[in-house]
Amino acid sequence: MKLELRGITKRFGPLVANDGIDFTVEPGQIHALLGENGAGKSTLMNVLYGLYEPDAGEILIDDTVVRFGGPRDAIAAGIGMVHQHFMLIPVFTVAENVMLGREDTRGFGGFLDRRAARKKVADVSRKFGLAVPPDALIADLPVGVQQRAEIVKALARDAEVLVLDEPTAVLTPGEIEELMTVMRRLRNSGTSIVFISHKLKEVKAIADVITVIRRGRVVGQPEPSTSEQELASMMVGRPVRLTVDKSVAKPADVVLAVENLRVVDAAGVVQVDDVSFAVRAGEIYAIGGVQGNGQTEVTQSLVGLVAATAGAVRVLGHDVTSASVRDHLDLGIGYVPEDRSHDGLVGTFSIAENLILDLYDSAAFGGRFGLDLAAIAANGVQRVDEFDVRTGSPDAAANTLSGGNQQKVVLARELSRPLKLLVVAQPTRGLDVGSMEFVHKRIVRERDQGTAVVLVSTELDEVLGLADRIAVMYRGRIIGELPGGSSAEEVGLLMAGSVATHAPAGGEN
Repeated sequence: MKLELRGITKRFGPLVANDGIDFTVEPGQIHALLGENGAGKSTLMNVLYGLYEPDAGEILIDDTVVRFGGPRDAIAAGIGMVHQHFMLIPVFTVAENVMLGREDTRGFGGFLDRRAARKKVADVSRKFGLAVPPDALIADLPVGVQQRAEIVKALARDAEVLVLDEPTAVLTPGEIEELMTVMRRLRNSGTSIVFISHKLKEVKAIADVITVIRRGRVVGQPEPSTSEQELASMMVGRPVRLTVDKSVAKPADVVLAVENLRVVDAAGVVQVDDVSFAVRAGEIYAIGGVQGNGQTEVTQSLVGLVAATAGAVRVLGHDVTSASVRDHLDLGIGYVPEDRSHDGLVGTFSIAENLILDLYDSAAFGGRFGLDLAAIAANGVQRVDEFDVRTGSPDAAANTLSGGNQQKVVLARELSRPLKLLVVAQPTRGLDVGSMEFVHKRIVRERDQGTAVVLVSTELDEVLGLADRIAVMYRGRIIGELPGGSSAEEVGLLMAGSVATHAPAGGEN
């Protein structure tokens, strides 16, 4: 099936998200759509999927103009979409999620034909090597398998064009490799793929064709052999440094001391097992590892969101092991959570309101007796401009932003007040190369101003580029610590659980 978008324009008030975009996908082709946050990538695909109606332009399938009144029409035409935030019901099985919207029945009683749904999932999964269990609850599946379930759902509805919107944003390196293998199998079977991303290495590795859009317009269609530096410059419209530029750290006194920390979850599973480390003012202590090895629980325990079962957390000499989140904030601790939509923002609040969530009771924004709306609005304008948040207005709801721009709002809030300790998890997840460059500079600036920084990231390049010291977690324990400047091979071996060649750090050493 040949898909063509001609002259697509989509406006949201004064904001022109898509401005006369032409985009063609040939049968059996992986076509990468590359652009920075807010460039209009997701908007264009939402037009294609019938979620938005274009203000101008047309969609053609096999050279015939079509109109989509909603996703049902797009699905019927052979278009499937895996959204950046999965559209699955967690308490349903994979087969039940696949049935949604096209529930087959059997017998005179009109009972749901779950057997047929399970068979469909099994057949599609086997054909494309997706390895998705039909009877598994979505909530029990790892993120990478949930994503494959979304792909099965689309293919079970006979999708000939599959749109993958930022599909690797929440995947581990191993899961990304598995996804790339699946994409190649789909292409070889004749399925066309629109791959929306800002990750240059992945685009170069998988794409047959690349289209770059910037601020809603197509700016070029470079060859996949084009260098990452050239692609980055085309995306952002200026030269971009793809490596972190920082001086040698000058660590001072210990700010954070974690001693024999143990965290057990509600199911009785040990998530953090006897973890000890110390972080000094003016250094970046990076905790690497494959997602799900206890890093989330460590960061949450550092800011009071998760109660420690045993051990101690001290900040500036204060025992905060059992302290409230407000007590942590008052000590000058900033926190960027890994899940921005659930833990970092109130989606229905405005951008300006989200930017003062931890300062609403301060004198700057009104104190205890009322909010200074003018000050909140002025702060919103300033931070939106400083962090290049792509929005029509700071008064817009946070949930109207793209994922990358939501991340910028969280970062703007946490990096815009004086900090003693910054705990930042997956700071550039969903960000384009230009925004990553900006965020890395701000994190390094915090370090150089004397802030102790704890960085948790599954992006190995980010860990290697930013860290002054690197700890690697595996199955709830820190199994080794390496100095900044260590090789990817050394860190990768520890991430895979090999015997540590460096002793883990502990206490205040």
